[in-house]
Amino acid sequence: MTVVKGLAIVGAGVSGLASIWCCLEEELEPTCFERSNDVGGLWQFSDNEEEGRASIYQSVFINSSKEMMCFPDFPYPDDYPNYMHKSKLQEYIKTFAQKKNLLRYIQFETLVTSIKKCLSFLVTGQWEIVLEKDGKQESTIFDAVMICSGHHVYLNLPTDSFPGLDQFQGHYLHSRDYKGPEVFKGKRAVTGLGNSGCDIAVELSHLATQVIISTRNGSWVMNQIWDDGYPWDVVYVTHFAFFLRTLPSSVSDWLYVKEMSTWFKHENYGLMPLNALRKEPVLNDELPSHILCGTVFIKPSVKEFTETSAMFEDGTMFEAIDVVIFATGYGYAYPFLDDSIIKSRNNEVTLFKGIFPLLMEKPTLAVIDFVRSLGAAILTADLQTHWTVKVFANSCTLPTTNEMMDDIDEKMGKKLKWFSQSQTLQTDYITYMDELGSFTGAKTNIPWLFLTDPQLALEVYFGPCSPYQFDWDQESGMGPGKWDGARNAILTQWERTGKPTRTRAEHVSGCESLLLIQTQYWRAVFPNQDSAGSMAKCSVDSSDLEYLSQLEI
Repeated sequence: MTVVKGLAIVGAGVSGLASIWCCLEEELEPTCFERSNDVGGLWQFSDNEEEGRASIYQSVFINSSKEMMCFPDFPYPDDYPNYMHKSKLQEYIKTFAQKKNLLRYIQFETLVTSIKKCLSFLVTGQWEIVLEKDGKQESTIFDAVMICSGHHVYLNLPTDSFPGLDQFQGHYLHSRDYKGPEVFKGKRAVTGLGNSGCDIAVELSHLATQVIISTRNGSWVMNQIWDDGYPWDVVYVTHFAFFLRTLPSSVSDWLYVKEMSTWFKHENYGLMPLNALRKEPVLNDELPSHILCGTVFIKPSVKEFTETSAMFEDGTMFEAIDVVIFATGYGYAYPFLDDSIIKSRNNEVTLFKGIFPLLMEKPTLAVIDFVRSLGAAILTADLQTHWTVKVFANSCTLPTTNEMMDDIDEKMGKKLKWFSQSQTLQTDYITYMDELGSFTGAKTNIPWLFLTDPQLALEVYFGPCSPYQFDWDQESGMGPGKWDGARNAILTQWERTGKPTRTRAEHVSGCESLLLIQTQYWRAVFPNQDSAGSMAKCSVDSSDLEYLSQLEI
């Protein structure tokens, strides 16, 4: 049995900080190496692009709400907006690092240049890591490694896929290099379809002469404000909604399309996704209105470029194009690591549960936050690191290589059906969170919860699948985690969601208060029904009132 004590962590973003904290909980000795001078990773903004570092634009707001985008035992301040500007999220990340006393374990301005197996790896499972600081290199041995450098670093810029681009006289760039719209004032621009591409297109349309979004396969477009004005994920990312998606495909597919089409008819906007029904949607509240206003045009894939124009697959041409912004995503490169370690089949990155390489004699290396899911990244990283550290500490064991490969093949078949070939790193959020939670005992036993704490069970099952569900206090008997504030956080998450927008005091009458209680009860039992219309047709008896009086509104 390999004994792990000293552990190296590459990167001090969200995943790196979660890794440090989990190591400390398991009494391991983490050392984190961060090439920049601060924590935050992707969310640490810089006006200039830096090689080997993620980069975002000035106007970025998160598209996961604050109740879903937090560490399980560390809620945001009540007055933080639900959708935060990147600066607010960076502030939160720094506060987490300070409050948890994690900074002492981080070596800043230190570059990891190489990670190799030690000669004694078959026996010890150890790794030799070469570090560079102030122009000097040194080598250090560690018992295990967690790679937390993210996948928004090495851009995918497929210039060879666009004939004539080498003759194009305008300017082209990747969305990673975009910082703001000012330099594009009065220009005619072409960009891609995706969260970044749509954000950029909408922002450019206020200053540019014309903006064209080019898309090969289309996409669902969701608004971030859902039922009753709540953030999309507190309404959509629930265990009940997940149950509906597990119904027979003829039913679940119909429900999914119906839900995605509630806002507008995608066919009328040239956005209807092709081939992949469950393709990851784009979250953008403004795109449809800009298409309606004619400031943004949707076109198919670019067939070829000329010196000044773009020809599209439908035969149309747009003249006098000034700039092309490629929103073509990122590659998954780890230049400090030999490809053979994480690529084991058809030169593809093959990781068990998106974390552990397959062909490893000793499971002492893990890649954190590699997979993508339609949900918040912080909880994903937190649950991944909890399981990883337990594997390192020999508290959990991995299956055999053949069993892991069979699992990967089974999951890949489902992903190809639901998403697309280009999104095989995509996974269903709740499925993946529950799976990771089951490995460490953090998954909620909902049937048992209905028997022991029905009030909480209703909120857990019908309410948002928030991070607090994975960190209840086990000593008090309330759950498998360690935070005694988790139960209250779950029961008050709707109140915290509404607080930032309730900035004008309003008087609520006793009759209105009863209606609010009735409405919450109705939504808990029949979450997809129109409560306002249905409540007029129902009554509440004395037993209901006794139960309702115990609810926290």
